[in-house]
Parts: sequence; C-alpha cells; structure tokens
Amino acid sequence: MKNLKGMFVLFILIVNTIIWFVPLVLFALIRVIVPGVFLRQLFTKLSSEMATLWVSCNSFIFSRINHTKWDVHGLEQLSKKDWYLLLVNHLSWVDVIVLQTIFNREIPFLKFFIKRELIWLPFLGVAWWSLDMPFMQRYSKEYLEKHPNKRGQDVIATKKACRKFRDVPTSVINFVEGTRFTKEKRVNSKSPYTCLLKPQAGGLALALDAMGDMFDKILDVTIVYPKGIVSFWDLLCGRFSSVSVDVEKKPIEDWMINSDYQNNSIDRKRFQSWLYELWESKNKKIIKIQQNHISIKNHSFS
Repeated sequence: MKNLKGMFVLFILIVNTIIWFVPLVLFALIRVIVPGVFLRQLFTKLSSEMATLWVSCNSFIFSRINHTKWDVHGLEQLSKKDWYLLLVNHLSWVDVIVLQTIFNREIPFLKFFIKRELIWLPFLGVAWWSLDMPFMQRYSKEYLEKHPNKRGQDVIATKKACRKFRDVPTSVINFVEGTRFTKEKRVNSKSPYTCLLKPQAGGLALALDAMGDMFDKILDVTIVYPKGIVSFWDLLCGRFSSVSVDVEKKPIEDWMINSDYQNNSIDRKRFQSWLYELWESKNKKIIKIQQNHISIKNHSFS
C-alpha cells in the first residue's frame, strides 16, 4: 500500500509540474522578445512567481502525506530583496525539497549552477533555462593543459550568465561536496570528517568570482535527518518523519571577491583553508544534532 501511495503521489506531482511549467516557459519566452528592461524584469518576476507557486503546491502535497517534524533554526532576518549564496551539505535528493520548503518566500527563488551540457536534457533543460539557472562551462585540468587558450574562459562565461542577476535578487545553492554523502564515499575519499565528504573549493571560488560583489551574505546550511537519510521514494510514500536544518549567516569577505583561485596558489590555499574550517564546524554541528536526537529518544523510553 505504501508503494501504491508513492506511485499515486508521483502522478500528482507530475500533473502539478505540468500545470506550472506551461506559464513559466511562456513568461520566459515573452521575456526574451519584449523590448525594454522594465518589461524583461516584469516577466522574470512572473516566471519566478510561477516557480514559487509550483514549490508551494509541492510542499502542500508532501505535507498531506508526511507528518514531518521540522526543526529549523536561523531563518530570522532573511529577505527576498537580498542576494544569497547557500553552502549546503548533501545527503539526498530530498535536500532540494527541504531547501525549497523552508526558504520559499523567505529569500529569492533558489537557483543552481548547472553544467552547460545539461541544458539539452528533455523538459528539465527548458525549465532550468526558464528559471534563469546559470549554466557553467567547466574545463578539466587535463583539457586546459592541452588547450591553454581556454584558461579563464569558464569564469568569463559564468560571469556573462550571471549578469542578469544584478537587477533581480537571487539565491544560489552550492553543494560543495560535489555528490551525496555515503559512508562508502567518505572512506574512499579519505574525508577527515565523520559526517561529511571533503568539500571542493573550486565551485565556490568560481561562484564568488562571478557574483561575489552581488551577494549580501553566505548562508551556511546544515541538513540532518535524525532518523536516517530519507530517499525521494520515502518522501513519496509518506516515510519522511523528521529533519533538522540549521542556517547560519556568514559575511562575504573582500579577499573572497578579489581572489584568483585558478592562478594564485596562495589564494587557492586560503579558500580551501576557510572552507575546511567551515566544514569542521558543520561536522561538529551534525554530531551534536544527532546526539541530541539519541538523548531525546532514550529519554522517551525511560
């Protein structure tokens, strides 16, 4: 019966997505052809509003099938008029649902840096384009050694993609671990953290290089599923029982914006050191949340 419920909920989500996808894309297409900055900003805001309503409907659907206990801290003094860079640990595809739910109408609609190749994905590529997701062109170290003339082109392309965000408040998510956490990945990557993978500073440095002077704050977001990591299928089947989210505001420091991560080893080490220190603090925070959950659980049985 749980699996049948999951299939039914998935069908409802698909229908809900189609309902909001049509006007979202329509407003995005109109935005491209209308003259004048004012009209383009207007249809950009309308597209974001369609996405916000889509998220609101999804959140309502999930709340009807799950009796989730939300433990969220740090949403005070956030604004939809500010620009934010979110640094988040990554545990499950449910992380995106959690982030969309708690930040919906609290800050500007969440956006991701996406690989340029993914724009050709059916349906999703169009949706991401409609929502002004910044598409990034990243080159590997091996590629740059063979094509040194391409060095720095990824930064230039990303800055160009982000120019539109100067006029419209934006929130950008960066999962700096690069992939979802598992114990196997932690061991294989030789992560020094018990609850996290080793963070990758390159994407963070690129985001700040492209948009650093736009961001008002960094939001250090820590997600914990106290009863175990929840899969997307668990969410659909009503097995999403609890989540803890801690949000801590961090300043954008001048050295972050003025760094040359790719070409300056001193800047690169400074970025990595800052991020490793942040991740060490996040790891301690996760352990504390997990211990508090165990303590409460043991107390309830005593």
